[in-house]
Amino acid sequence: MAGITISSLSKSYGGHHLRLTAVQDLDLAVQDNQFITLLGPSGCGKTTTLRLIAGYVTPDTGSIHVGDRLVSSPSGVVSPERRGMGMVFQNYAVWPHKTVYENIAFGLKLRKLSSTQVRDKVEGALDLVNLKGLAARFPNELSGGQQQRVALARSLVVEPDILLLDEPLSNLDAKLREKMRGELKQLQRRTGITFIYVTHDQAEALALSDQIAVMHAGRLQQFGSPFDVYTTPANRVVADFMGLVNLVPGRIRSISGDRAEIEADGGLVLVAPRPPEMAVGMEIDIAIRPENIRLSVAPEAFAGVVSERTFLGNLCEYVVVIPGGRALRVQTHPLQQFSIGESVGITIDPSQCSLFACEPDAVASAA
Repeated sequence: MAGITISSLSKSYGGHHLRLTAVQDLDLAVQDNQFITLLGPSGCGKTTTLRLIAGYVTPDTGSIHVGDRLVSSPSGVVSPERRGMGMVFQNYAVWPHKTVYENIAFGLKLRKLSSTQVRDKVEGALDLVNLKGLAARFPNELSGGQQQRVALARSLVVEPDILLLDEPLSNLDAKLREKMRGELKQLQRRTGITFIYVTHDQAEALALSDQIAVMHAGRLQQFGSPFDVYTTPANRVVADFMGLVNLVPGRIRSISGDRAEIEADGGLVLVAPRPPEMAVGMEIDIAIRPENIRLSVAPEAFAGVVSERTFLGNLCEYVVVIPGGRALRVQTHPLQQFSIGESVGITIDPSQCSLFACEPDAVASAA
């Protein structure tokens, strides 16, 4: 087992006149035995990063080490089959004409193991992914979730040090995807293998990961625990991508130590933690998660009017219009009911707010 160290990694495609930078100056240190997710929208560079780690693509600059071993650099790449890694693809990539047993055994037979060794290892892999008793079936006789387990077993049976997964749950329905999330996390804990997982789904990343690498436009924006990335985003891009957020314009009115008094749209005044680079008079955006806003029937210093209500089962989502016309999205317990057109008091927890300097279209570099 070994960690992965990525240093100053870049990759571009195209010619001199039309050059597309897929990954730019990526630095990332992945510890052994962790579940790491590369998260971001389409085109952010996450799949290219995974392919660089796998050895399918040669970097333009930078390097990838597994432990102390250099496996990728512009001068050469260790081939995928010699990197000690397994790969699970989005479309499963199981052979339809082979049984479950034959699919899983394929890599072992290439290594010229004895039939007894192959049988023992395949049976162990089947047991690991909960497919015991299905060895004789063909892929068309399996559900989508079972086919994905076959792909997992085929990668795990060769005992890789690192498993790479490229959006493996995206073709499953919502219920099965949630079930497979739990199974993947349990599988990673049982095997002790380092998992590198690619997805654009924030819920998947939060549920599965030990650490999340948020990417945008080929650059790493933030690398941290799911809690830190969600609650203390490094910049506006991360705040906006990691779930619902209200971005409310404001201005810093005064500063006392590490606290800033902020006057925001609609007359809202907050005293919130201040990033060190911010000064009095600076125009900012306040990032407020919907779950960090409390609504009440009792009058508050700050109030609004309910304009929309959506029941989502485990919560209710409201749109509340504040003075000046700005709309806030608010999430409450489903038993807390407010009517459209009702005036409500609004309380915001300033300790859970993030402040970002107003820099249109700016994308901050990694934290």
